[in-house]
Amino acid sequence: MSTYAIIETGGHQLRVEPGRFYNIRHLASLTSNGLDQNTKILIYRVLMIRRKSDIDIGRPWLKGAVVKGRILHPQLEKKITIYKMISKKKMRRKSGHRQKLTRFVVDSIFSNGEEIYE
Repeated sequence: MSTYAIIETGGHQLRVEPGRFYNIRHLASLTSNGLDQNTKILIYRVLMIRRKSDIDIGRPWLKGAVVKGRILHPQLEKKITIYKMISKKKMRRKSGHRQKLTRFVVDSIFSNGEEIYE
């Protein structure tokens, strides 16, 4: 818990730690290739790295910082139901969708070519 990084991916900022898995909505760079299991990914948009008491903050990103991980599997989010109704006009419309997610696990965090250990 003392070592973590904050990354930007899919329009969101995530706090990631080595050995844990996370869900990402949009993984734009991999959608053309397909999302196979155990595909290695590198995330260069690292906003901050904390190791024990040292904090490195990028403006906007840290140079030389990389988060390495691999894709576990693609999945679907819970279904969202959208219901529109206009009273006294007999208009009712029900629709919904399921957002695509990609689950990935963080293997390691690198800063200037050296791996950061807990």
